[in-house]
Amino acid sequence: MESISTQRIIDKFCQTVETYGNHTAVIYLGTRYSYRRLDQMSRSFAAALTELGLRQGQRVMIYLPNGIQWVVAWLGIQHINAICVPITPIYTPSDVRYIATDSEADAIVCADTNFGYVKQVLPETTIKRVIIARMADLLPAWKRFFGYLFDIVPRGKIAFDENTYSLKKLLTQHAPAEFRTSASQDLKGSDIAQILYTGGTTKFPKGVPMSQHLFLKSAIEQIQISRPFFPPQENVVMGNAPLFHILGQTCGLATLLVGGTLMLQPRVNLDATLDAIGRFKAKTMIGVPALYRMMLEHERLDQYHLESVKYWFSAGDVLPVEVGKRWYQHFGQHIFQGYGATETCGGVAMCPVDIDNPAKSVGRILASKQIKIVDPAFLKPTKIGTPGELLVSSEPMVNQYLNKPEETRSAFVELDGTTWYRTADIMMMDAEENLYFVDRTVDTIKHKGYRISASEIESVLQEHSAVISACVVGVPDERVGERIKAYVVLKEDIKGITGYDLITWCRKTLVSYKIPQYIEFRDMLPKSKVGKLLRREIRDEESRRAET
Repeated sequence: MESISTQRIIDKFCQTVETYGNHTAVIYLGTRYSYRRLDQMSRSFAAALTELGLRQGQRVMIYLPNGIQWVVAWLGIQHINAICVPITPIYTPSDVRYIATDSEADAIVCADTNFGYVKQVLPETTIKRVIIARMADLLPAWKRFFGYLFDIVPRGKIAFDENTYSLKKLLTQHAPAEFRTSASQDLKGSDIAQILYTGGTTKFPKGVPMSQHLFLKSAIEQIQISRPFFPPQENVVMGNAPLFHILGQTCGLATLLVGGTLMLQPRVNLDATLDAIGRFKAKTMIGVPALYRMMLEHERLDQYHLESVKYWFSAGDVLPVEVGKRWYQHFGQHIFQGYGATETCGGVAMCPVDIDNPAKSVGRILASKQIKIVDPAFLKPTKIGTPGELLVSSEPMVNQYLNKPEETRSAFVELDGTTWYRTADIMMMDAEENLYFVDRTVDTIKHKGYRISASEIESVLQEHSAVISACVVGVPDERVGERIKAYVVLKEDIKGITGYDLITWCRKTLVSYKIPQYIEFRDMLPKSKVGKLLRREIRDEESRRAET
């Protein structure tokens, strides 16, 4: 069998189709799609992309919610050796414009409900082709009929032209036989498979180029962590994490590379999630800590049959000890944690399922990763049990951001001949090699599992004509990790501006999860002698408030 280091993602998927062709690959809104059918649809889409003139190395954005359409598009793009650029379906036009330009995208696959945003920014981007998918496109006819009859399926306005196409029509117009997968002689495992965009300390999201080899190695390692509970090919994953996010990819989408089943819904709905788990006998559920808390507090939780799940997995933020205890008391099962980042292709550490993991531990280091815990100022290793900044290396690994040399230099360092990614997270490891999260060294906010740049929100606020300066921090909240709070100084001659006005201003530019929940007005903000904003003082003040 071909080594993973020389395989493409699509090669591994095609091998899985040969072995598990009749097995269910995806369950979308209650409809099952076998591996063979998924393969046929993705080949049809690849044939369509080829006819539209798309070739190896060109960038194709996916601007869709979770669904069978997302998976078909992703696999089709992999078939033609193009580069996938997935983004969240709730991005605003400014986000779409920036990423399309930064990635030099040639095409975009978008939801009909997002078409208006795409059309708005098209003249300012390199996008030449738009492919539109409706939520119910690939569902059985009777489901589409009742969905539209009872106005359950959202619909957006579409204007088709010579450069705008329907995903459904493209699939019907191109037979799978029109496309034959053949590994390009020029494509290597080191070549880029996709570019994921991540938040951080800068105003704009950073593109993370991810190679074929890195994705395969990381994804297969992470999807098999539950092997002591059941064989990977028997896994049924309730995929609540978004597929544009590395968590949804390596712990959900990856099951399609080992013969398991992925359950998808366009958006998280607790009752629909709980019902689907019982109806389709899910064995794995992935989610962020906020989702597990919501489930525990759901008044109808005990009406559903969740006993089929053996592996409950949480990532995106640290699981509160109290939530873990309540879960065990209610279900008699543990929630297993993991820790990772987009730049590390997901998991750096995951909790083994065959040992008793200590409370607060985010797991043990995976075999594919090497770490150092160092003093963040001097990058010298700390002693066991002493907190320090976590550095991560692997072979292969991401070693740069797209078009961002300055951010690359600050995030990737070379020590003793090895390249390391600086996570900017303060971690600690005990004598048994369990890893613990302690704090963050950079000004990022963790809200509902998202990494949000404080400076990005500050920049948007400061673009308002009434604002002279702003400081944004995360306020600890047991439900969502941190809530976003902005401290704002207004110009002296400004009257009548309210917090509501500034939040409304932010909504014009920022995606919904980045909008501040609180605005507090100040006469001045703490700054250093050289004029640098001292967020730490604001955070310390918030901590003192919380303790009183």
